[in-house]
Amino acid sequence: MKKEDAEKRILKLRELINDYRYHYHVLDESTMSEAAADSLKHELSKLEEEFPELITPDSPTQRVAGRPLDKFEKVIHERRMISLSDVFSPEEVREWVARNYKLVPGDIKFEFFTDIKMDGLAMSLHYRNGILEKAVTRGDGLVGEDVTMNVRTIENIPLKLRGENIPEVVEARGEVVIFKEDFKKLNEKQEKNGEKPFANPRNLAAGTIRQLDPKIAASRPLRFMAYDLITPVEETHKKSYEKLREFGFQTSKQDKVFKNIEDVFSEIERLGETRGDLPFGTDGMVIKINDRKIYDELGIIGKTPRAAVAFKYPAEESTTKVKDIVIQIGRTGAATPVAIFDPVEVAGSTVRHATLHNADEIARLDIRIGDTVIIYKAGDIIPQVKEVLTTLREDDSKPFNYEEALKEQYPDLEFIRPDGEAVYRVKGLTSDLILKRSIEYYASKPALNIEGLGEKNVVALVDSGLVKSISDLYKLDKNEVRKLERFADLSANNLVEAINASKSAPLSKFITALGIRHVGAQTAVSLANEFGSIEKLKDATEDELLAINDIGKVVAESILAYFSDEDNLKQLEELKALGMNPTFNDPSKLPLSEKSYIITGTLESMGREEAEDKLREKGATITSSVTKNTTALIAGEKPGKGKTDKAEKLGIPTITEEDFLRLIS
Repeated sequence: MKKEDAEKRILKLRELINDYRYHYHVLDESTMSEAAADSLKHELSKLEEEFPELITPDSPTQRVAGRPLDKFEKVIHERRMISLSDVFSPEEVREWVARNYKLVPGDIKFEFFTDIKMDGLAMSLHYRNGILEKAVTRGDGLVGEDVTMNVRTIENIPLKLRGENIPEVVEARGEVVIFKEDFKKLNEKQEKNGEKPFANPRNLAAGTIRQLDPKIAASRPLRFMAYDLITPVEETHKKSYEKLREFGFQTSKQDKVFKNIEDVFSEIERLGETRGDLPFGTDGMVIKINDRKIYDELGIIGKTPRAAVAFKYPAEESTTKVKDIVIQIGRTGAATPVAIFDPVEVAGSTVRHATLHNADEIARLDIRIGDTVIIYKAGDIIPQVKEVLTTLREDDSKPFNYEEALKEQYPDLEFIRPDGEAVYRVKGLTSDLILKRSIEYYASKPALNIEGLGEKNVVALVDSGLVKSISDLYKLDKNEVRKLERFADLSANNLVEAINASKSAPLSKFITALGIRHVGAQTAVSLANEFGSIEKLKDATEDELLAINDIGKVVAESILAYFSDEDNLKQLEELKALGMNPTFNDPSKLPLSEKSYIITGTLESMGREEAEDKLREKGATITSSVTKNTTALIAGEKPGKGKTDKAEKLGIPTITEEDFLRLIS
């Protein structure tokens, strides 16, 4: 190939590969298969080998790790990399606002910019003429270290900025992070290779960037999440974010602008409830005065800017003592150890137990009954044991023997641990115990709520041989059921009628009942509203699932896996043949469509879960906190003072249980 032809081909290949990288790593979209992208990269590498004089710093081939360094060079920041003052309550936020108003002319009205505070390593990226020139750590804020060789390996960082009319000099700042799911997969790989798992994503990201060998950085799933544009200077922080995205940087997508501080408090509450679902670690929310001119004029006091604070959420760790370790058998037959301990407050809620995952995790922690442990909430939702305080351990403490505990707690079951897996499972997936768990969940209140199909009746039906699968429930003959010890004519008749009535249950309830991993009641509602039938959900693509607001990659993969399993598909066909026909009502056509409610206190007529279900059946949305978008607060006996006070403050009406019953009738 002639040089001029090679040059044209190289330019086109670079443009296409960079476009693929941007969509895949920044937008979480796929413009082509990974195999096709690899093929294009291979062709580009071959052409550049043949014509090395055509290699440029922004070529995708130059993202690869280079030679190890002897040390990192020190770099002086042209503009200081600052940290933020922490605040922990709305009162402290109001005081911060008041202090700033005293420093500006009286006719100025602040606009507030907010974003989630990511837990990573602060980094400054420097571009000249659109090409990545230098990457520098925060250091002490004045002087950092040049870690360009490591940062170039991060796939979601543009080596060349996107768009037209790129300024000669661009400086973008952000956090180097590792997403929670990537961290989990990395640790699974570590354990499979017999290596020690890493402690947490933040420490791993920071430690990786400071490795002198860039090959280590290239082997780990690092990401750069931009949060500030230093050069060029935009009018507002919001416009800075928009420009960052235009340049091709990934951001948190949690940034918002508010006209008053009361709306900021609602956003603090919203993020406090949802931040556990974000793919990265976080411990707070950043609040800034949006106007960059005012922001800069207010200046810096000590090491922090006056015009920005970081709101920190409640402490997420606490200590307690392990009373017991029990092993639970899940619906899939997995044997999961759970630590039972004295109740303790963690992140605003009472926690009484925490999963220990598997035998390897117990061995890694060396956790024992009687140990004092540090508890935290992973993603602010799931309690986990972070560390065992061995210095407080009793002298007669004994290591926990996992296999002995399995024999002791489940003497009638046989367990296997498949090669390459960390989890013990009941041998044979048709185990009666697994079937019982599946049916119990299928009939539970969050699922189909089949009255009379509680734990003891499920045991009787399975042990008798009348029910060998979920679909067998719909084949039950009341004359056969009444022969069982626990049943008489009336109870047998009522049970069979309740089971048959579930054939027309709401679609969201049926989706919940299937027991798809990671799919709870609220996610099931979202799936039902999006697809409207099991058939359409069964055929959904990953992109269609990811397009739903509260569904991430882990949940999408779990749904796809469920509908890829032949046994699951066979069961669905059997249920359909037996008359299972879930109902679906378009929520936009229901009487309470676009209405939002929250329930506080105790209702006399029904439990809260049932009340929420009845509201959802009418098309309403249920929330856990009062916001300006709440339609009404439903107050039963002994309502929460915080919720009623906030409703009154925001002008949200409070209605009685009698009003609620009229609403759903």
